[in-house]
Amino acid sequence: MKKFLIAGLGNIGAEYENTRHNIGFEILDALAEAEAFTMEPDRLGAVGRFRVKGRQLICLKPSTYMNRSGKAVKYWMDKEKISLENVLVITDDLNLPFGTLRLKTKGSDGGHNGLKDIQQVLGTTQYARFRFGIGDEFSKGRQVDYVLGKWEEGEQEKLGERLERSAALIKSFVLAGPARTMNTFNGT
Repeated sequence: MKKFLIAGLGNIGAEYENTRHNIGFEILDALAEAEAFTMEPDRLGAVGRFRVKGRQLICLKPSTYMNRSGKAVKYWMDKEKISLENVLVITDDLNLPFGTLRLKTKGSDGGHNGLKDIQQVLGTTQYARFRFGIGDEFSKGRQVDYVLGKWEEGEQEKLGERLERSAALIKSFVLAGPARTMNTFNGT
């Protein structure tokens, strides 16, 4: 059975719940609800598993905090013997308008500390990343407050549909592959 590691990045703790930076966790929670599986505490994170059409998805919410995400991703890749092309990392992106989805099969960390750590630990930028746009509606010097801030009311109203679309993107990545998934979902 083909295995995939789906790592949704975020920070643990109540103070980070429902913040823009934790969209990776929120997307995996939405996927767990849609696919009826649970995320359980395990080594270096919360882990949930489900199968779809002969493929096993291991979903990971690292408990290492954003800046040390690479440790958890590497551990679960090694433990489950998952190849790099079957890894998908989900993260927030300031450079995309709110709710915009973008899948890439490689690339820079774009200044994102979670991606920077994964790149350093894995020694490569050749892994798929799914970026969820959080916008950049903050004044100069307020980036950290914005990223770690809660969703605005207007964003919150649209978030449910965006989370459903994100879950569909993940399943497409696993079933149809990255090229078809990028054509279908990027920019939507």
